[in-house]
Amino acid sequence: MSEAERLARLIRDSRGVAHKCDIAPVVARLRMDGHGDAAVGDDTAVIRHADGNLLFAIEGFVADFVAGDPWFAGYCGVMVNLSDVAAMGGRAIAVVDALWSAGEAQAAEILGGMRDAATRYGVPVVGGHSNLKADSPQLAVAVLGEADHPVTSFDARPGDALIVVTDLRGRFRDPFPWWDASTSTADAGRLRGDLALLPMLAGRNLLRAGKDISMAGVVGTAMMLAETSRVGFAIDLDRVPRPDGVTLERWLTAFPSFGFVLAVAPADTTDVLTAFAARDIAAAVAGHFTTDARAVIGHAGATATVWDFAQPFIGCAPMQEVRTDA
Repeated sequence: MSEAERLARLIRDSRGVAHKCDIAPVVARLRMDGHGDAAVGDDTAVIRHADGNLLFAIEGFVADFVAGDPWFAGYCGVMVNLSDVAAMGGRAIAVVDALWSAGEAQAAEILGGMRDAATRYGVPVVGGHSNLKADSPQLAVAVLGEADHPVTSFDARPGDALIVVTDLRGRFRDPFPWWDASTSTADAGRLRGDLALLPMLAGRNLLRAGKDISMAGVVGTAMMLAETSRVGFAIDLDRVPRPDGVTLERWLTAFPSFGFVLAVAPADTTDVLTAFAARDIAAAVAGHFTTDARAVIGHAGATATVWDFAQPFIGCAPMQEVRTDA
C-alpha cells in the first residue's frame, strides 16, 4: 500500500467523514435532493426575499466535546456558525442557542464561551432555549446572516482552481482535533477583518464556490463541495497549507477555526491569494476540479482515490451526471 493509499483510507475512516455520511439518510427521509428553490448542501440555507438574501445555519456539537471543553464548545458555537456565513459570502447578524446542562455551573462555562465569542466577533446572542436539568450537556447554535452576493457549494466547474485557506497562527486544543487560531492569538479587530475577506471577495465576483472546512477536514470538505457541484477534484496534499511541526496525518483530520476550500476561476487565483496573504493568512492552489467523478489525493509522487461519487457522500446532489462545462 502506498503512502497516498494509506492517507486515503485514514480520511475515509475518520470520525468527521463518518458524521458527514450521516447527512445522506436524513436528506433522503426529508425528501431534499439539493435542487430547486431551497437547495440543500450549502453551509447555510439561502432565503431569498425582496430586500436581499438571508442566510440561516445551525451547528450541533458532539457530547464528548461539550463535556470535555465546555467553554470552547460555547465559543465554537458562535465561531463556526460565523465561518459558515462567511463561506457563503455573507455577514452574520445574530445568534441563538439551544442548551441542555446538568445544572447552572455546567451551563455557565458553555454560556461564557458563547458570550466571549459573540463579543470578540461583534455578533449578538439574541435568544434561545435553556434546560438546566438534563442528564448531560448538549449544545446547538444557530445564526442569521445576510449576503449581497451569495457564494454557494453548487457552482464549482471543471478546471477551477481548488484553493485551501487556513489561519496557521494557532495551536491544537488537545486531546481534540480543533486547531484554535482564534482565542489566544488574535484580537477582535483581526478576527472581524479576516472574516470580512470572504464577502469582499464575493462582492468582486472572485469566488465561484466555497465551503468552510468542517470536522471532515480539508479533503472531506472538498468532497462535499465537489458532490454538490457535480464535479470531481484532484488535490496535492503536499501543497495544502499546514502548521510547522504538525504531521500530515493529524492535519488531514483537523478542524481549523478559520479554514475554507474555494473554487476559483484560474484567471482570478492571483487576486484571491493576494487578498489572504495581505492579512497573513495561508492560502495555496492545492489542486483543481475535474470532470472525473472522484476525489483523488496526491502525496509523495503517488495518487489514491478517497471517494467515487457514484456512491453518494452527503446525498445532496447525487452524481447521476458529471458536470462538464468549464
